[in-house]
Amino acid sequence: MRLILLPVSTRRTLIYCQRLNVTTTEQQSFLDRRTAWAAKTWANWEKKESGWQKKVVEYGNQALKRIPYEEWGLKSIPPISARRKEEKLSGKEKVEVSFPTTLIPEAEVSSVLTKLATERQSLHKRRMIYSFIGMPISAPVAIIPVIPNLPFFYLVFRAWSHWRALSGSKHLEFLLENRLITTKPSKILDELYRPFDAGPVSSTEESSGSAQEEKMLLHKSDGKRISEALGIPELDIELDRAVWQVEKALKAEKELRDEKQELGKASADAKKQKLGEKK
Repeated sequence: MRLILLPVSTRRTLIYCQRLNVTTTEQQSFLDRRTAWAAKTWANWEKKESGWQKKVVEYGNQALKRIPYEEWGLKSIPPISARRKEEKLSGKEKVEVSFPTTLIPEAEVSSVLTKLATERQSLHKRRMIYSFIGMPISAPVAIIPVIPNLPFFYLVFRAWSHWRALSGSKHLEFLLENRLITTKPSKILDELYRPFDAGPVSSTEESSGSAQEEKMLLHKSDGKRISEALGIPELDIELDRAVWQVEKALKAEKELRDEKQELGKASADAKKQKLGEKK
């Protein structure tokens, strides 16, 4: 497999794992088979022109779009079994990391990966447990005829999604702890990011009061361009989702800052008025 670091803004980076040399003859696990079945069913429902399946897909796609892009990125990293760990350690099989050196200096790659591997582990573990707790509570909805138990299936999906992201983060952490990562600057990414030369990205999301304001590096149209250049079609939707979420977050942060400034100004004006009245 190969890891790819794709800066979305000056403080946020998407990680994506490209699976290499995957053959169709490999034996799939039960979970993989069920996941493939669910994906096929969902695709068939998307083709419906009307009906409750079409409505479920429409609302479902909106919900999926709101799942954090960081979670989708970690889910792209496959879980690692004890056997695979032994094989990697014995053979010292290293995983290549591609990144744009114009935005991520090679010396910073390890810190960026460490942050991505560890910052969301407790969140995924906690929310996975909440999803498991919610399953039996939503189970009685199944007695309603005709309508499927959507709350239950959604909680099942969220539990699996959090488990998969947690497994991906632990796999990444294992690679870092055992120094099984090898950095490989990408000339293709350097060229793709050249128009967005905004200096090195930060490995941490600094507070809104920081000296340098966070800026977008990618926009909606860039997803297709990058996915085509790298030959990874599925990256288009991943980048599109990440750009949409980060743009939305930055807009909300700006509105909050503007609101605080207006409140501060109003408070200062009120104090000045009071002082003037006392005089």
